[in-house]
Amino acid sequence: MSERTNDSQFKNTFSLLFRKYSFFRVLSYICVIAIALAVISVATVKSKKVPVIDSVIPVVGAPGDTMIIRGSNFGASRGTNYVEIGGNRITASGYVNWTDSFIKIILPSNVQDGLVIVVTHSGKSKPGFFANETGIPIAVPSDTKTSLPTIASISPAQGSYGTMLTITGSDFGSVRGSSKVYFTANVEESARAGALGSGQGELTADFDFSVIAASEADFDYESWSDSEIHVRIPDGAASGSVFVATEKGKSNLFTTEVVLPVGKKSYTTRKTYILQVNADIDSVDTKKGTALTLRVPRPLITSWQPMVELTECSPEPVIADYKNTVIHQIELQKASSKSEKIRFTHNFVVSSYAVQTEINARAVKPYTQKNRVLFKSATTADALIQSAHADIIALAQEIVGKEANPYLQAKLIYDYLLQNYTIRAELRKADLSPLDLLKTKKGDAYDVAIFYTTLLRALGIPAQPISGILVDSEMKSRAHWWTEFYLEGFGWVPVDVALGMNLPYKAFRPVEDVSAFYFGNLDSQHVAFSKGWSEIKQTISQNSKIVYRPKTYALQSIWEESSEGNVNYSSLWNDPIVLGLY
Repeated sequence: MSERTNDSQFKNTFSLLFRKYSFFRVLSYICVIAIALAVISVATVKSKKVPVIDSVIPVVGAPGDTMIIRGSNFGASRGTNYVEIGGNRITASGYVNWTDSFIKIILPSNVQDGLVIVVTHSGKSKPGFFANETGIPIAVPSDTKTSLPTIASISPAQGSYGTMLTITGSDFGSVRGSSKVYFTANVEESARAGALGSGQGELTADFDFSVIAASEADFDYESWSDSEIHVRIPDGAASGSVFVATEKGKSNLFTTEVVLPVGKKSYTTRKTYILQVNADIDSVDTKKGTALTLRVPRPLITSWQPMVELTECSPEPVIADYKNTVIHQIELQKASSKSEKIRFTHNFVVSSYAVQTEINARAVKPYTQKNRVLFKSATTADALIQSAHADIIALAQEIVGKEANPYLQAKLIYDYLLQNYTIRAELRKADLSPLDLLKTKKGDAYDVAIFYTTLLRALGIPAQPISGILVDSEMKSRAHWWTEFYLEGFGWVPVDVALGMNLPYKAFRPVEDVSAFYFGNLDSQHVAFSKGWSEIKQTISQNSKIVYRPKTYALQSIWEESSEGNVNYSSLWNDPIVLGLY
């Protein structure tokens, strides 16, 4: 009875106020309209359909190519909707067709690698991925209707590492693309026996170990046209046959003599490893779908590590080889089970040679090719090598005194570090700078490699830090770092300061005098994953979250990148492990 009375009194009071006061009537109307608008707004939001991308074709393309995006909820017409690639919005002139399930665009001249996103008034789609093919080596099917490349002459007929050759002929292609110039490799005769024919013969056997391509990392390719190529003799070449390989096939063989006036370099005792690289993503917690990109380092291809093959990869990568990384992209969904783990597994087959050098110090001359890209790139300070630091320059100059010979300068600095610094078997904290060695005079393998490289660059000696793994006689691996410095006419000289300081290490063949051996020589138990500092740009957006892993087996600025938004997850990267050796 009481509830009915209260309800009746409320109705009578509301009716009285509504009839008596115009202000109350207006206020009531406003409240009703506001409630109606709120209901309509909620219904509208719920009815919005966020765009969904089912496919992006092509995943790898070039400026001027047509891209087709299929999916749903794009909108019947473009209007204010747009497509974004690598953080850059496609301008109005780039759209060819736009329907609710189909978008066709022309890739602009400045298209970058990165995520492909469709944006409408309802929100952003989950991303696809695109890479500019100009930076990716892509195998192109042979066209049997075209002529094979032909070499007419090579000049000069003799040279040392770094000597510029002019190759004339025909059908080389107007641009290089994935084409290469191959030289006879400076390896053990047993590895090369029977691999190359003579005169105008063809390649008949072990391609991987008998030849070596001019190096893109060393900027050996200077220019390329359909009838003329300017290329430098690469580090690791030997006297013998040279040929040009394009998508059409291989050219005839031509002979070039390689002479090293500074000394001798040999590659022996090849070891082939089966390595596994794993990364785990776990404990995902996100309020909405978040894109995650992983860049898994690949072992390097160098003169002493000529063969790298990815034999197994799970899950399937977006790109298997892009700037020396394997690229994975996954969508992290709302956490239904935080215990679910995503594992990325990669198996590589890697062949590595031991390097031995014999250098006549008196024959080494000061650098004369300082305008070479290789020289500038390997002598400039960067995020890792702080060679412009005043204290570094002062110490380097104090050590070498009046000595001007770059080889002897490198040896003086090496000897100084061995005599005045102490190696630590365990790694120091990642946030401690190698420049701390100026005061502490004690560091780990990473510290001394970076410190030595920094001192060399401070003197104008081209030098690069190498990051990878060290495999001991028990088949156990660990992250390791060493250095290479460059001599004109001779190429790269390996130096492992940490092992020279007698870092504990079980070699397959123990070295009697480690301090003498590891200046200029390297055993085949080193496997390299990076050379120098790799500055990777963000591909999702400038505001994406990135993960950098210091003091690891590869020197790169980004290992993981996730799109904007509230996402938490854990990641575990293990050092590469050895599954087999033969």
